[in-house]
Amino acid sequence: MLYLKDIKKSFTQPDGSELPVLEIPEFHVAAGEQVVLVGPSGCGKTTLLHVIAGISRPDSGRVRIDDWEITLFTEAECDRFRAGRIGYVFQTFNLLPGFSAIENVLLAMWFTRRRPDKVRARQLLERVGLGHRMGHKPPMLSVGEQQRVAVARALANQPKLLLADEPTANVDAGNQQQILDLIRQTSGEEKVALVLVTHSREVAQQFERVDQLEQINLVVVS
Repeated sequence: MLYLKDIKKSFTQPDGSELPVLEIPEFHVAAGEQVVLVGPSGCGKTTLLHVIAGISRPDSGRVRIDDWEITLFTEAECDRFRAGRIGYVFQTFNLLPGFSAIENVLLAMWFTRRRPDKVRARQLLERVGLGHRMGHKPPMLSVGEQQRVAVARALANQPKLLLADEPTANVDAGNQQQILDLIRQTSGEEKVALVLVTHSREVAQQFERVDQLEQINLVVVS
């Protein structure tokens, strides 16, 4: 359901030179498959997720998701596609502090053309163990609880693909395993393909499919 072909991405440095970040000949993930990509900080993990999600455009190459080649989309089309078919769990949560937990989940639904579903929003928050805190705003929640809201929000629109960027990095040790189990379990229940990036070997060893980024990204090994 996810297929990358000949992806290249670079950034312009202050001196005007180009800094290559990604050069991926091929990468694919099957529908419902759970994959972890392992690599050290600064090796392009977040950039790769941004390219997959259409947040950042590759310099060249193809990104196909659920038989849609998103590299051919306009920016507006890409935004709509991402809202409806891709869930994203950010490392820093990216919750709106002025909105309650359920409002943060419902807000994700507003970006699609479908009517926000309060029943699903409540069910998701109950599934992640926050049924008693739906009306709490992020500053009133623990870091682990905020990440749970982020997981619920990422699943709000029943995506085909869930991307998770170091989802346990900013969570205390006592909650890291719970967050990881939550992401994996809910992805399985929703039959969502999962691509999780991490530098943690402890996280990676819990997945059946583990890809080393330096093995698929030629920039890393060059």
